[in-house]
Amino acid sequence: MKKGYWFYIFILLACTCVNLQAQKFQQASATGHITAEIIDNFTAIETSQMNFGPFAPGSYGGQIILTPESTVSVIGSVIKGIGSYNAASFFISGDNSTTFSITLPESPVTLVNAINAKTIKVSNWVSLPSSTPGAEILRSGNKTVYVGATLEVGTLENNPVGIYEGSYTIMFDFN
Repeated sequence: MKKGYWFYIFILLACTCVNLQAQKFQQASATGHITAEIIDNFTAIETSQMNFGPFAPGSYGGQIILTPESTVSVIGSVIKGIGSYNAASFFISGDNSTTFSITLPESPVTLVNAINAKTIKVSNWVSLPSSTPGAEILRSGNKTVYVGATLEVGTLENNPVGIYEGSYTIMFDFN
């Protein structure tokens, strides 16, 4: 009877091990879902170039201040000529109600006279709306930004007659 007794204990242990192994490998699965939304591209396009207009440096030069509202004032011996002048404008478009920031040039930008390589500096950049980080909103998905600056004018010897041109970069960071 001892032999039969050990046989039953062996069978009982074997069934228990098989049952434990079966419980150990139980698994469950679930399906996850993914969503992605494609929105409009954010764009910035120059719609009007900055133009300080015609002027004469006078005997010692000075500054021409062009506001984002396209008003011009002069400091020093600069004489404002008759002609057109205007602030730059940029058309910004993108996802409705997105906030954005404007980063204006921090350093002066150099304009060059293509005929004689003489230069003039543009500095003190300002914008309307202002360049406060994250403060602007694309209402209806678009907005116009106006940019002005100050032209540093030398004497006629330093800045002879001619057209001075250059370019600058403004960053529009969408949040």
